[in-house]
Amino acid sequence: MLFNSYIFIFLFCPVTFIVFYLIGGRGYHRLALAWLVGASLFFYGWWNPIYLIIIVGSILFNYQIGLSLGNHHRTKHSTLLLGIGIAANVSLIGYFKYANFFLDNINLLFGSGYHLGKIILPLGISFFTFQQIAYLIDAHRGETKEYSFLHYCLFVTFFPQLIAGPIVHHKEMLPQFTLEVISKFKLGNLSIGLTIFAFGLFKKVIIADTLATYASPVFAAADQGVTLTFFEAWCGAFAYTFQLYFDFSGYSDMAIGLGRMLGIRLPLNFNSPYKAVNIIDFWQRWHITLSRFLRDYLYIPLGGNRKGRVRQYANLVATMLLGGLWHGAGWTFIVWGALHGVFLATNHAWLHVRHTFLGLDRTKGTLRGKLSAQLLTFFVVVISWVVFRSENLESATNMWQSMAGLHGISFPRLLQDMAIKYLAWIPPHWLIFDGMFPNNTAPWAYRGILALLIAGLLTWFMPNVTQIMGKTNPVIHHQPVPTMIAWNNSLYWATGVGIMLGLSILGLGSASEFLYFQF
Repeated sequence: MLFNSYIFIFLFCPVTFIVFYLIGGRGYHRLALAWLVGASLFFYGWWNPIYLIIIVGSILFNYQIGLSLGNHHRTKHSTLLLGIGIAANVSLIGYFKYANFFLDNINLLFGSGYHLGKIILPLGISFFTFQQIAYLIDAHRGETKEYSFLHYCLFVTFFPQLIAGPIVHHKEMLPQFTLEVISKFKLGNLSIGLTIFAFGLFKKVIIADTLATYASPVFAAADQGVTLTFFEAWCGAFAYTFQLYFDFSGYSDMAIGLGRMLGIRLPLNFNSPYKAVNIIDFWQRWHITLSRFLRDYLYIPLGGNRKGRVRQYANLVATMLLGGLWHGAGWTFIVWGALHGVFLATNHAWLHVRHTFLGLDRTKGTLRGKLSAQLLTFFVVVISWVVFRSENLESATNMWQSMAGLHGISFPRLLQDMAIKYLAWIPPHWLIFDGMFPNNTAPWAYRGILALLIAGLLTWFMPNVTQIMGKTNPVIHHQPVPTMIAWNNSLYWATGVGIMLGLSILGLGSASEFLYFQF
């Protein structure tokens, strides 16, 4: 069941919310939570009921392991039990997500013919498995303090964040579930949550899905071996860069909004990542909950920055390699993770050189320097998204070659005509070069260029949804940032939100899956 579908918006949500608050309003808080668990399992099983066996089995197994670890933490027995729990979770995700990938590479390497048949990837397995691994590790450390099976079930299955995050932490969610106030209806929560949901739905349906119509043909052509022009390749890369941002951040906004309508706050997952001034800053803003998991449960246990700079850089690369593999079973994701690992290591090394040898403050700089840093960061992020989106390394290489101008620096005649028309003060013969302006215009023309410009303006010059909703304390650990555009409970905002919802609902005719559903 998709957030951007009629059945979810007009049937599942109203029924779930109304029954939840009817039960909670009569004082049956635990029964209201049990209803949410049931609704969440129904939501998860909508695609394929067989998935329920996997997630329910995972919940039962991890709850029992976590209970034992919490009662006997930091002993030899608990260390062994933790190893068994992590191994079981990794084996589950390894079979469904990576078994055929590894077999295909073994077959390629040794000329063998092993085959497991088609394995259907259960939805959200990467997210709910990582959540439970974190829970087991914290139970072993003695950091879990609440062992209600009902609360644990809701922690894992809570439908707003079940399929594609954010990856929540038990310390953030379980204390909220104990509060009876969340099952009491509050008009303010509904108003705030619906506004955030409307922003997210608009991002997905109106912006991301529109950009997909320009990104997909370019990457499909690259996959088929078509030689793209310089202009086509860059526009396709930019289109996917913005599509992915508005698609995934839109989902996260919808999840936050749905949670708030139920009186529950979720953690922030995006904080204007394309405004980052370096790659370190980027990963503190992009998919924040995944970055937090990789830092706390992988990078730091590997040694973090405690064992020298060379070891730190190696840990960064190793962490991002595994982070890339988490996204999918393919060499494209491994290469993408490796690129970001190298970027992070290089960024840390440069900051060290800048501070130690050049005597420059890490936090201070000129406006021109900041803008240059943002542009460079965005550039390398776009370059890396190419391999992330590509079907294989060959098509990614095809895209990169075109973007580097190895297939010729060419632009569509559309731009030549516009330059001649609007830059009349420039001699026409300066604007015309043989081979630079082929007659074909790809799928772009005016609408594609306009879509990219609008996406860029919204990304770089508008406050994000969390900033707009800052006064409402929309997410956990929220730190308000002053902004000129701030939501308030007024007729003007109600009208604007209603228009956004209306336009988005009108665009639901061809609902598309969220990009992170495949990860």
